[in-house]
Amino acid sequence: MKTKKMVYILLGAIVCIFTFSIMSLNTDFNANTVTTSSAGILSNKKIGWGIKRNDNHEQPDLGSNNIKLLDNYDGIAIGNNEDKFVYLTFDEGYEAGYTSKLLDILKESNVKAAFFITGHYLNSQPELVERMIKEGHIVGNHTVNHKSMPDLDDEKIKEEIMNLHTAVYEKFGYEMKYIRPPMGEFSERTLSLIKNLGYKTTMWSLAYDDWDENKQGRESYGKDKVISNIHNGSIILLHANSVDNSNILEECIKEIKEMGYEFKTLDEFKK
Repeated sequence: MKTKKMVYILLGAIVCIFTFSIMSLNTDFNANTVTTSSAGILSNKKIGWGIKRNDNHEQPDLGSNNIKLLDNYDGIAIGNNEDKFVYLTFDEGYEAGYTSKLLDILKESNVKAAFFITGHYLNSQPELVERMIKEGHIVGNHTVNHKSMPDLDDEKIKEEIMNLHTAVYEKFGYEMKYIRPPMGEFSERTLSLIKNLGYKTTMWSLAYDDWDENKQGRESYGKDKVISNIHNGSIILLHANSVDNSNILEECIKEIKEMGYEFKTLDEFKK
């Protein structure tokens, strides 16, 4: 009996050690600092995109280290400071009823934009995605499920990107090439993976807290944030679920043009 009891104790200890080891590995992946790849050792430290605004329409401080890292993997966040070019982009996690109006305004204003869509958006609003493509806008990848990529392993990241890529291609014969990381979070590891998949990471240099549907009804505030912070090379991020954006977009485009800026597409981007 004693021998049998000792065996059970030992087996239980082995199971506990094995389970703890697996849990440790999972925790280490999410919080780890390095990952090996063909390019060497790449950091998986999560970086959250941030902007330090400057006054008088000067380019903002995006963080020299973050910009350098993005440049190393051919990503973009801001254009050059010589040309008065701006680039309009929208994030489309889900449809709140305003995209048709936004597309109408863009068409009337002769402005092309980029719309970064999720898998849910594609599945629920295929007609709007088709309209974006037909009217000459860029459709970008915002991943299938909008999860923070540094929290995912390599294979899951590939699935999140390429499953959406394939679905858009099969539906419309359209091949996406720009991606916006969900929540603006990335790491050196994810930037490398994105580049290897043939995508260009696309961040931004102008945005405001427009995504919160509980903070609408602030049209003057939203317009001021856009107009007062416009600058050479702006990649403007707006969220299409904002009713305020649908109400201020036409005026913003008009005023930005009157200030001497020219709207360009991401395909025309100049560093």
